[in-house]
This record gives sequence, C-alpha cells and structure tokens, in this order.
Amino acid sequence: MRKSYLPGPLLVPSCSTFIATGLVAGWTFLYDTTARKTRITGGCGLQGTRSTQSTTVKADVAIIGAGVVGAAIARELARYDLRVVLIEREVEPAFGTSKANSGVVHAGFHSTPGTLKASLCIQGNAMFDDIAGELSVPFRRNGCLMVAMSRDEVGVLREHFEQGRRNGVPGLRLLDADEARKLEPGLAPEVVAALYAPTGGVVCPYQLTFALVENAVANGVTFMAGSPVTSIHLQDGRVMAVETPEAIIEATWVVNAAGLFADRIAAMAGDDSFEIRPRKGEEYLLDKRVGGLVRSTIFPVPTPVSKGILVIPTVDGNIMVGPTAEDTRDRLDLTTTRTGFEAVFAAARRMVPSVSPRDIIASFAGLRAACSEDDFIIRPSRVARGLVHVAGIESPGLTAAPAIARMVAEILREEGLEMRARRAFNPVRPAPVRFAHLSRSEQARLVASDPAFGRIVCRCETVTEAEVVDAIRRGARTVDGVKLRTRAGMGRCQGGFCLPRVMKILSRELGIPVEQVTKRGPGSVIAPHPAKALLRAGRAEVGVQAEAEAEAEAEAEACSTNGIGVRAAIKAGTGSPGGAGPGADGKVARGTRVRRAGGTETGFQAAPTTGR
Repeated sequence: MRKSYLPGPLLVPSCSTFIATGLVAGWTFLYDTTARKTRITGGCGLQGTRSTQSTTVKADVAIIGAGVVGAAIARELARYDLRVVLIEREVEPAFGTSKANSGVVHAGFHSTPGTLKASLCIQGNAMFDDIAGELSVPFRRNGCLMVAMSRDEVGVLREHFEQGRRNGVPGLRLLDADEARKLEPGLAPEVVAALYAPTGGVVCPYQLTFALVENAVANGVTFMAGSPVTSIHLQDGRVMAVETPEAIIEATWVVNAAGLFADRIAAMAGDDSFEIRPRKGEEYLLDKRVGGLVRSTIFPVPTPVSKGILVIPTVDGNIMVGPTAEDTRDRLDLTTTRTGFEAVFAAARRMVPSVSPRDIIASFAGLRAACSEDDFIIRPSRVARGLVHVAGIESPGLTAAPAIARMVAEILREEGLEMRARRAFNPVRPAPVRFAHLSRSEQARLVASDPAFGRIVCRCETVTEAEVVDAIRRGARTVDGVKLRTRAGMGRCQGGFCLPRVMKILSRELGIPVEQVTKRGPGSVIAPHPAKALLRAGRAEVGVQAEAEAEAEAEAEACSTNGIGVRAAIKAGTGSPGGAGPGADGKVARGTRVRRAGGTETGFQAAPTTGR
C-alpha cells in the first residue's frame, strides 16, 4: 500500500520503515525492529499506525522531505554543530518530484524580477559549478535557447531579454534566425529569432539528490527513509516533535520541505496559509543514438502556467522532450496519456523537426508542487513557532536548491537557532566508479583488482556488478534506486536484460528473498513467486495433462478395438456423459467421459453392462 499524508489510515509495512539507529557503509539508517502496530490519531484528524515500541530520536532540526531541496537543506545544516534528522516518506531520497525533474539548470530570464524565484535562481545557478564538483555529480553548461516561431513572438523574446538583464543573468544575447541556426543547425526553418543564455545548464536531478543526502549523512545527518509524518506535536504554540509510524523525533525546529504534501504538513501544525495545487508533466526520453540533435536546451516562448515543452540534451547523452502542464487534484497520478504524448511531440517537432517518437525508449510523468501563491514560499510559519515552510518549490526549484538551503539556514539563525560551524565538515563526496566512462587500460586494472568489475550486469549502459553493489552500499534499496544511481536499466532495452541480475544482487546484498525485492518500495513487488518453483509447478502440470491425454487416447483405442466407437456408443444410447443409460439390450450401461488435457470433452466410453 502506498504511504501517504492524505487523511485516513496510513498502513506502513514494517519492512519498508526503519528504526533503531545503525551505521551501514557510511550511511545512518533507522531499521525496523518490530512489526507490532497500534492505531494513533495525528494532528488535524490524520490517522496512522505506529509501533508499540516506537523509538524516540532527539534532534535540533527535523527536515521533512528528502527531495532535492530538503537534501540540500540537510547538507547545508550539516556544516554546523547541530543534530539534524532528514525524514522521507518514500523508501529512498528523490523518489518524489525530484525523480521526474527535467534536470534543467535555468539561466534566470524566466522569473519576474523581485521575486524569490528570480533571486534564488540566479544565486543557485552560480553555485552549481562548485556543488557539482564537490559532490562528483554530472553537470554541463550547455546554454539555453528560447526560440520565436513568428514575428509576433519576437516581442516576447525582447521582454525576457530585459527581464533577464534586470535579474542579472550574464551573457544574454538576442540572435537573428541565421545566428540561431548557426548555434543549433537542427532548428526548424520557421525559427525567426532566439534568446541565448550561455549560463544555462543540465544536471542529473536524482544523482544530485542522492549525492546531497550521502554527503549530509557522512557529515552526521540522520536519514529516516520510509517514514511518512503522521503528526506534529505542539506545546504553547511551539513545535516540539514530529511523529512517524515508528519514531518520534523530538525537535524544536522543523523545516517543511514536503513538496506535494507541504500544505498537509502545515495543516498538522494548524497552519492553512497556503495550498499545494499539483501540476502534472509528461516527458519522453529518446535513444542515445539521437543525442546530438541539439546541444542547447531549446525553449519555446512560455505560457502563463509553464515554460513550455522543451527539447533537453541530458548529461547522460539522451534527448528528453517535455513536459506538459496539466493541473490535477491527484497528488499520486504519474500516468502518461495519448493526449500528452501528442502534445509533447507536436510542440517539440515544431522547434526541432528531427525529433521523432520512433526514438522513444521511456516515458514518465512527474508532479510539480505548484501552489496558491505566485512565488516560492520560504518563511517561518505564522501559526507555529519553530516551523519553517519551504513550499511551492516548482521551476526553477532545482536550480535554486543550493541557494534555498542557505536562505533556510539564515532564517533558522534569525529565529534563534544557535549555529556554530562544524570544523570537521567535509563537502566532498567521493565519485562512484563509472566503468563505461573509463579507458580500456583503466577498466583492465579495475577488473584485475576486483573481478566483479568484469561481470557486466547492464549491456546497454555497460554497468558492472561492482557498480551495482556500490550503489546498494550507498543506499539503494530498490531496483529503481539501483537504476537511478548506476543507469542499469536505462538503456534501449529498459532493463530487459539486466532486471533479473539486479534483483539477484539486491537480494544477496540486502539479505532478503528475491520475492521481496521491489521496483520502488511497498506495493511494487516484481516477482512475488520464485521463478524456479513456478517452472517446476508448470512442468508437473504439463506432465499430468500429458498423462491424462495418453490415458484418454488409450481408452478410445480400446473402444475401437472392441468394435464400439465413441460416436457409435453415444448414438446407440449406451450411456450419457456423467451417468448411466439404457444399453442396446435394455440393460443399464455405466459410462465414463473421455477428455483431452484441459478438460475438453471428446466423447463417451461405454463400460461393460451387467444384468440385474
């Protein structure tokens, strides 16, 4: 059952939740110690389940939500001598909105001057070179290009040029059609002008989130996965604790970075000052063989609710097209649709005609945490002291994340949290090995040092067993967790070859049966039954059927030998299927139905008659 902040019973399987602090390969997790549960009632009428042996965790700051923003805040607070707990409802970080983020690092010309979106986008963009370097995360400044498809749209380009200049975007240029096509030869002939920002970039959003969490944990932050918040405890109007099904986190400072559920978290503290209004976006990933269609991220002129459908070169060499922008009430709807597919490719091909749906290798949808206000909400609660909201973080939230983290730290300081710099803070997260990116000689040295590097798990992306094991030791607990960390299953066959191999390694490394390995957590078991057992059962069933068929054929042949064919026996009235009938001599004849394997009736075999 999916865990949710929505009102009603929150039944959280114990295997997906973690209590009792422990250290595994540099990660602090909270492990499940009991399956006993009892009903509780949380704030604002929310109900949940928790263990009768719930653990109490003491912290200075509790951060709710381990998306890219919550993870960035956790890492920023790890710079200080504080006890920080990062709480996530999903079984792994980035499994909410951040997993489906487009990965665009915006230049800053889209946002209205004077807003938090504008200032934090510019600040965050400038921080990305350092943060990507420290965390060993793929990042590339490929530039952003907003294209005008008609003379009427040229005025919109000029407006955004002025807006970007006021926001402080460096290097902005207006290009005519020839200049735009010289920069991007794949643009449509209809393009008449473009706005170019060289500081725009692309990053892998989920790898960034994983790296932020890893580095935060390495610097003392406790990460609680699979822990939906069920209530917030207040005393005299001040936050005192956060409750999850298996733990109570005593903290007088709480940062609400819960994304799509930020308003529900606020409501637990009696704060209804804003509302999250989810907006769904569908995106499509194209094969790497067409990865050279464009170099820059191609934008159309924006709509009132969206930056439009983009053509995005990813840091991994694919092209991605999307997203759509559809307001929805369903905070868990991640379906893709025919309508969305048609809208995405119509818009993308208008700008870059060579984009083709024939090259799709994956489709997915994400939900942005749009809100009732026109800007980011980053402020202390006006109702509950000690609660800081970080809500409505839609685009350019990924770009702004590092700057948002600094802003939140400053708000906590201003609100009275004592913050002393931690001398031992280490901003560097060691890079995981990417076997596919190494030279032949480097690969040979790795294989010689560890034979697991010589066993290829994913052929499409050349991912080795050693890389999968490393991902698990860094925190992967699901097939998607391995996929997003290593790219095993992200190639053309989308896991057709490597899925069973990844499942087997997860089973071995986590010490669980392969039937318990999930795609993305509870409710997503991939193989509920052992394949070999099913095959054995299938072979046995085939054997029984074959035996029945052989017996039926033998009986039919015996009838024929005795001069009584099946049809003749029925016509003569020697019996009826399922019972006895009068024989030719007026005596009662017992009968037996003759069936093929699978139960199809082929006739009736007469049995010898006896007088009475």
